[in-house]
Amino acid sequence: MKVQAYLSFKGNCQEALKFYSDLFDAEIINRQTYEAKKIDVPSSYRDKLQHAELKGKNVYFMAYDASPDTPLNSGNQCQMSIEASDNAEGKRLFNALSEGGQVHHNYREREWGYFGRCTDKFGIGWMVNHNQ
Repeated sequence: MKVQAYLSFKGNCQEALKFYSDLFDAEIINRQTYEAKKIDVPSSYRDKLQHAELKGKNVYFMAYDASPDTPLNSGNQCQMSIEASDNAEGKRLFNALSEGGQVHHNYREREWGYFGRCTDKFGIGWMVNHNQ
């Protein structure tokens, strides 16, 4: 059994996955747009992603652009979590993810190790950890 994240975007999934692929040195695979799908979406939305996956060393998740009539609400019910291999990597990832977004907890030493929490510029929540 495998449980994995599936992220929803409001039309900027390609931009988000490009950002994440660069950050995590991962590849965008199985990219499918709405172009040839028999789904009722506006013609201006046909080039948006109906499905894609981000795959790399120690990172794998799926994502898509929800159709315009699907309500998406920003919330804090789900967070993506990263266990960095060292403190420098944790700090680099946190800084990149929080740039243009919102910092909720600065990346700093805690009683269990290093931790920071932010929402990135795409509205996705991230927790970055490094346990010493």
